[in-house]
Amino acid sequence: MSGLRIDRRDHEVWLTLDRPEVRNAFDDGLIARLTEAARQLAPDPSVHVVVLQGAGPSFCAGADLAWMQRMRDYDRERNLADAKAAAGMFHALAELPMPVVARVQGAALGGGAGLLAVSDIVVAADDAQFGFTEARLGILPAVISPYVVRRIGITAARALFLGAHRIDAREAHRIGLVNEICPSADLDARVRARLDDLALGAPTAHVATKGVLNTLAMLPDDGLRTYTAAVLAEQRVSDEGQEGLRAFLEKRTPRWHPRHSGDA
Repeated sequence: MSGLRIDRRDHEVWLTLDRPEVRNAFDDGLIARLTEAARQLAPDPSVHVVVLQGAGPSFCAGADLAWMQRMRDYDRERNLADAKAAAGMFHALAELPMPVVARVQGAALGGGAGLLAVSDIVVAADDAQFGFTEARLGILPAVISPYVVRRIGITAARALFLGAHRIDAREAHRIGLVNEICPSADLDARVRARLDDLALGAPTAHVATKGVLNTLAMLPDDGLRTYTAAVLAEQRVSDEGQEGLRAFLEKRTPRWHPRHSGDA
């Protein structure tokens, strides 16, 4: 499986989404690879920190167009399996016992923004863009919603999920989706500073701290992950879900859009 580069740097593991030609968008292969990587890293005490980053000009632009094209033709059961796989990936990353740092440039949209919600520390370029734009495609950010709510709270999540608009780095920082913003030229230095800060802490203390935090703000259990996957699958095969995906792929406005005119 391709799309993910894994680099070991002493006690750091860097996971690089490596599909720059599609702005590191998710497909089923990348989801499977990230899930596998997280599950392999979790029990390794020699890994003290994991860094998530994207190759090229963007962090992660959400779902890959070719994958969306295939999903449009999936039945409910295939959609459910697909959504469960995505839910499993986010859960595997959220469960990592060591700190997870995200280095963000360009776009972090949909599931890409979801990756920030399962990270512990997010450092972003000040010209980065963020958003949960699924509603404009007739679907919803279901499987990432528990993690987003844990990170930014229900009030901010309501506005972002329902508005389905993009926000800039300053707003993402204000609501807590991002911990620190800086000029693009300083991004690597800022990430290194945060990694150096983390290196001052005892690895076992970090693991114990994340255990406490996950107990105080529980990760979604299997029942909740199944529920969110089922809701997403149902919406994908609904009339408006199908219309939204079709309109996006055909580069036109969907039928519910105020500027839509006539049948497509």
